[in-house]
Amino acid sequence: MNVEFFAALDALQEETGISKQYMMEKIETALVTAFKRDSGNSNVKVYLNENKKEMKVFQLKDVVETVENPALQIDLAEAQKINRRYTIGSVAELEFKPKDFGRISAQTAKQVIIQGIREAERGLLIKEYESKKEELISAVVYKIDPLSGNAILDIGKGEAMLIKSEQIPGEEIKEGDRIKVYVIEVKNQAKGPLITLSRKHAGLVRRLFEFEVPEIGDGTVIINSIAREPGSRTKIAVSSQNADVDPVGSCIGAKGSRINAVVGELGAEKIDVIKYSEDPAEYIKAALSPAEVLEVGVDEKEKSCRAVVEASQLSLAIGKEGQNARLAAKLTGYKIDIKTSAAIE
Repeated sequence: MNVEFFAALDALQEETGISKQYMMEKIETALVTAFKRDSGNSNVKVYLNENKKEMKVFQLKDVVETVENPALQIDLAEAQKINRRYTIGSVAELEFKPKDFGRISAQTAKQVIIQGIREAERGLLIKEYESKKEELISAVVYKIDPLSGNAILDIGKGEAMLIKSEQIPGEEIKEGDRIKVYVIEVKNQAKGPLITLSRKHAGLVRRLFEFEVPEIGDGTVIINSIAREPGSRTKIAVSSQNADVDPVGSCIGAKGSRINAVVGELGAEKIDVIKYSEDPAEYIKAALSPAEVLEVGVDEKEKSCRAVVEASQLSLAIGKEGQNARLAAKLTGYKIDIKTSAAIE
């Protein structure tokens, strides 16, 4: 029985990653809890010896001359039947067989052990996903709530929810789809780890480019800033640490292969890749692409600027419902006032 018990601990450790030492501590607690329930005696010692494959529970009783409390005391004659070395004042150990546990006590022990396993599994899951905070993970859509639109995702060792408000607007995900999600944070709660996932976060775009573009992965190309309106358009500013490496070309890839892979994951969201510049005027010009900007007057103290374009370029610079100008402002950190050349003459 004891050999089988320790073999089961080995199997549990291999299957779940829960250490034997942790489970032995929980089992000791379970045996003590069960014994207390059966006997009302809290003086219990548990021996779990992995090397000898032994598991024993002992009730501890004070050796006395006259027994006043049988639950806590034992007389000398009875104590010496167990071990002749016991004397008055000794603490006698009376082995208590687990097979003698009552049905209720055995159930209590089982519940403590199961609870210990669940707590350990939660701890392992939290530890695993805490290390993935602000990272990209791949998940399979397990179920979608038809009322809320929230999606339950299989994330490997557990499940997590991608709430509707963190899904890309207009995107239709279906049960069985494999998608990539960004881990915003991981919190430990009584019911288990709360993993907050997103497909709207700008970090998703950053990680997708890091995955698709080796030059970003190795640090040759730097992502300086990202401005995103999920499901519609993203602007990403990049620079190179190597004069021989074109940062924009690296992100786009041969025949657009790299940027197309990112766009495909985002549901056809448009992406503008621009070259970052330390010169605010040049940076803002690039940020307002695809519009052609004639000149930019910058007030660095106020973090504002005026961009001048031809009349034919005005609507392109502003964008539909102001989106292009809005994203350029968010990308650069400057408030941008767009004027035509005719308007300032």
